[in-house]
Amino acid sequence: MHVVIMGCGRVGSTLAHSLEQQGHTVAVIDQDPTAFRRLGSGFGGRRVTGVGFDQDTLREAGIEEAGAFAAVSSGDNSNIIAARVAREMFGIENVVARIYDPRRAEVYQRLGIPTVATVRWTADQMLRRLLPAGAEPLWRDPSGGVQLAEVHTSPAWIGHKISELQEETGARVAFLTRLGEAMLPGAQTVLQEGDLVHVMLRTDEVADVEAAFAKGPEEAHS
Repeated sequence: MHVVIMGCGRVGSTLAHSLEQQGHTVAVIDQDPTAFRRLGSGFGGRRVTGVGFDQDTLREAGIEEAGAFAAVSSGDNSNIIAARVAREMFGIENVVARIYDPRRAEVYQRLGIPTVATVRWTADQMLRRLLPAGAEPLWRDPSGGVQLAEVHTSPAWIGHKISELQEETGARVAFLTRLGEAMLPGAQTVLQEGDLVHVMLRTDEVADVEAAFAKGPEEAHS
């Protein structure tokens, strides 16, 4: 798939390399030609100097053949305008925009433009470490009924199988983060010290699931 990225900062350059390593073709747009230094000499994609919401610039980047567009410049307005141009003028369905203002992000999310609110994401990651219970979800479906959340787990569960944790609490473990790497647990996977447990659950069950995870195996149903 061909992917067009607007913005060659840390996020844009990292995205570009990750996508290229996965076999996709990539074009990166930035107004500042010196920003392309972040891509390094090993980058094989296109470097396009220009404004990311200008139609001619987008065409030069191959937007007409693209399957996805990411707007990750430092400006909220530029990112949103570019995302809308990519979707509405060129028919790109897989579009995402990075937004610093979480209030704006919510508005555009309702308009059908997927957004990543940088400040909120960072704050939520900090909250999950400071206040393990009751933090904001990692992801929530548009209806708000189902969410993915990192749930604090009692040390008493260490050494027990994830399947036992699920059976005792009634929750579904989506994945674990172990030593900084995400992993999908199997039937025999055992919870280790330091594991972060990410759970898919109904929003109205959050409090009950958190309470069950906070207890040990013997107390889960008590």
